[in-house]
Amino acid sequence: MSTTTDIPNSDTAPTIAATADVDPRADVGAGTRVWHLAQIREHARVGANCILGRGSYVGPGVRIGDNCKLQNHALVYEPAVLEDGVFVGPAVVFTNDVFPRAVNPDGTLKSADDWDAVGVTVRTGASIGARAVCIAPVAIGRWALVAAGSVVRSDVPDYALVAGVPARRIGWVGEAGFPLQEDGAGRWRCPRTGALYREADGTLSREDEAR
Repeated sequence: MSTTTDIPNSDTAPTIAATADVDPRADVGAGTRVWHLAQIREHARVGANCILGRGSYVGPGVRIGDNCKLQNHALVYEPAVLEDGVFVGPAVVFTNDVFPRAVNPDGTLKSADDWDAVGVTVRTGASIGARAVCIAPVAIGRWALVAAGSVVRSDVPDYALVAGVPARRIGWVGEAGFPLQEDGAGRWRCPRTGALYREADGTLSREDEAR
């Protein structure tokens, strides 16, 4: 693995900072850059052309797709799955224990065999804002946007903009990440790209997919 500072490219070897801790059993894709003090645990798989910021953590067996960004100190605990193009902001936490305890009722320290890990799934293109907490098991839909500081404890639909504690939908966002504007008759328009979306039964899809 390279420790150079070349710009990442999907045709190059991954760039691993000397201070990063990458288990030799992990799989890190071409062009991915792993910054200082980041840790990637055993059997984790990180796709091509990703960026893992300073102090970020990827747990054992976690699956991360291509072109993802984990910002500084993001904590992605197993068995999380991130699809392609996912953004995870600074200090985001993905939990994995529904009933967390350090010890068993008899006072003995819990081991991995004493609890069942559950994961967070983040679909293609979704973004999780800084310091948000996603409480597993939960799924974040395609191109959804979780506002900074939110606590997500239920599934988030595709294209939903959610915020608060607990997080609730406060609008829709398009694939460019901008809040959509109502365009009449259940249609929504992206103010940046002009792309049209259609809402039906509490879900949103691109107009060309809704037909």
